[in-house]
This record gives sequence, structure tokens and C-alpha cells, in this order.
Amino acid sequence: MSQVSTSPAITPARSPARAAGWSAWRVVVGFGMVSLTADMVYEGARSITGPLLGALGASALVVGLVSGAGEAMSLLLRLASGPLADRTGRYWSLTLVGYALTAVCVPLLAVTPFLGGAGLAVAAGLILAERAGKAVRSPAKSALLAQAAGAVGRGRGFAVHKALDQLGAFAGPLLVAAVLAATGVLWPALALLAVPGALAVGLLLRIRRRVPDPAVFESAPAASARSAPSPPTGEVGSNAPAASARPAAGSPSSGALGRWVGADLPRRFLLFAAAAGAATAGLVTFGIISFHASRTGLVTAAGIPLLYAAAMAAAAVAALVSGQLYDRWHARVLFALPLLGAAVPALALSGSLVAVVAGALLWGAAVGVQDSTVKALVADLVPAPRRATAYGVFAAVQGGAALAGGGLVGVLYTRSLAVLVIALGATQLVALGLLAVSLAGRRPTATR
Repeated sequence: MSQVSTSPAITPARSPARAAGWSAWRVVVGFGMVSLTADMVYEGARSITGPLLGALGASALVVGLVSGAGEAMSLLLRLASGPLADRTGRYWSLTLVGYALTAVCVPLLAVTPFLGGAGLAVAAGLILAERAGKAVRSPAKSALLAQAAGAVGRGRGFAVHKALDQLGAFAGPLLVAAVLAATGVLWPALALLAVPGALAVGLLLRIRRRVPDPAVFESAPAASARSAPSPPTGEVGSNAPAASARPAAGSPSSGALGRWVGADLPRRFLLFAAAAGAATAGLVTFGIISFHASRTGLVTAAGIPLLYAAAMAAAAVAALVSGQLYDRWHARVLFALPLLGAAVPALALSGSLVAVVAGALLWGAAVGVQDSTVKALVADLVPAPRRATAYGVFAAVQGGAALAGGGLVGVLYTRSLAVLVIALGATQLVALGLLAVSLAGRRPTATR
């Protein structure tokens, strides 16, 4: 299948700085509002998924299997959906399908308590379908966002998007808690989530109608720099794949399978993906943090959601700060990520309430950087027509690393917290080394 171009030539009829009256910033904020409303839907549902499945007759093992399979699907399926977006050029279609699955599947959970014995199976299927929707849309959405953010500074663009996303992740569970407190049953809260779901799809349709091709924003710097020397192959600032960036005919990575799984992606990106994977493996999850805080009696059960909300606020702030610094200092700001990750277990798994709270806030900060500024660098390392593939590969690497890291933490937590802290610190040291190698000799991104 031939590759679809995503960067058409700019004509005088359409300004690269504005499209149909929309500025690049308006598009970035628009995508942020889509994520905000969609996060209200699925984060709101995730806050009561366990109680819902339990009320339908699920055991703890079933709840764990369903939630674990869902998270694995949301990451690993991107290895297929990312290349699919690049090969077909259907970025908008895949983004819409993914958000529509979330908007439909979550409210339908409200009917499962009325289905009798079939309720548990239907609920599990809807939860998995919603997570599949996340996998379908994420690489394509990130590729579209990267194009619009290219005109305003990718660090800032992804940071603002992440901050709005986190606001939805904070508001959704609060909305569900309020409805649950007022009604005393689960299904009305789930049904009400149809409202932000419809808003998310409606906003996305409006953005597509007004700005069908966000590549017009990304082309602006390239158009104004035609007289400048071309950047080296795979270098930051290249919006279209250079000829030498494509695999040579007859090479192992030139086949369809090699392109599908991202074997032709820049070596620097693959090294960075490995570095980010090591950082993810070495980052304690909030599940372990909350388990430790509750088990030791440092935080009450009612205080755990407040601790999580504080961590989400820290994630939003860290995303905004690191995004601004990325556009000024470039990728060097990401050296802070392994340092944050190494500090989290030493604090969050201690016996002090102050240290646990500090560790949870640092965990939130690390998550904020991972979900915003890290994605900005991915966009800068990979040519535009291969970005969705890159985001899919990147997510698959992180998903595998998260599983490996979770297994390591599970084994060591009950044996020795000191050994656990040392092991995770060593993993972050590996991440730091890989990051240094991946960025060695890299020319800084031009600040926009």
C-alpha cells in the first residue's frame, strides 16, 4: 500500500498560521477540551469499575483480570493502530472511532445491573471495548495534535493539552461521587457520563470540520526556511521523511512487516523509546503507593482519593512547566524524568506520612512529564508520515515495561523494601544512560 502524504503544499488561499479562522493554539486547546470531556467519561467510570463488577458478581480475581487486560489492550493494540493510521492516512477516522467507543461503551454500563446473569459478561466486554477505543484513537490523535503544536512549540502544545486532560481526569470522578452520594446507586452516575461523551465527539467533529488538515500549521516553519540547509536525516525539524530515512530496497526493514512494526523508524527514536521504557519500568505505580499507604495506616481509605487528586494536580503543573522548559532548553529537560522516578519509591514507600505524600506528588509529576513532554520529543524525532506508527511502538514499549516493572515490584515489595528501592533506582540509572545516548549529538529544536 502506498504511503499517504500528510503535508500538502501550502496555497495562498490558506494561511499556514490560521485555517478557516482557527489558529494553531485554538486547535491545540480544542484537542485539549476533547480530552478533558473524554477523560471525565472513562476516568469517572474507572473510579467505580471495581464496585460495579463486584456488584455484578465478580470476584477479586475477575476484577483484576478485566482491569489488567483492559490496560494492556489500551497500550499494546497501539502497535497495530499507529501503523494503520500512517498507512491509510485515516487519522481523523480512527480518532473519531476511538472516542465514539468511549462515549458509547461507558454509559451502556448503566444497563448491566438490569441484565441479570449476563450483566457481568456484558460489563466486562464494554470495559474492554472502551480500552480498545483508547488504543485505536491515541496514536492518530497524537499525530494530529503534533502537527498543530508544531506551530506553537511542541513542548507547550502538549503541556497545555495534558493539563486540560488532567482536569477532566479530576472532574470525572468528582461528578460520579456526587451523583453516587445523591442516589446511592451506581447506574445513574454511569448514565450521566453520556453527556460529556457526546460533548467530546461533538467537539472533535467541529475541529475536523474547521481544520481538516492540521499539517498546514506544521508546514509554516518549513515554508519559511526553504533557503536554509536541509537538516540531516532523522534530525529534528524534518516534516517529511528524507529519502535516506526510508529503508533501502532489499534491506530487512524494507518489507511490509518491518514497516508495520516500525523497524524503519529513526534509530534515535528507538533508543529514546528504550530509555522511556526503562523509566516506566522503574516508576512505582499509584496502586502500590496507595496499597502501602493504606496497609501501613498512614492514609485512611477516604484519604486515598484525595492523595490521587493531589497527584493529578501535580501532573498538570509538571506538564505545563516541563513543556515550557522543553521549548527553551530542548530535550535536556527530560533528564529530570529518571531522577523523579528514582526518588518516588524512596519517599512513597517509607514510614512517614509527609514522605508518602511527597512521593505521591513526585509520582504525579513524573506521569505528567511522561504523558506530555515525552510525546513532544517523539514528534520531533520522527518524520510526520510515520508519527502515528512511532506513537504506537512507543506505547507498546511502555506497556511491556510497565508489566515488567509491576512484576518486579510485586516480587520485591513483600521481601525487602530496601532492595526494591535499590532495584528501581538502578532501572532509572539505565534509563538515564539510554537517554544520554539517544540525545548525544542531537541538534536542538528551533524554538517557535
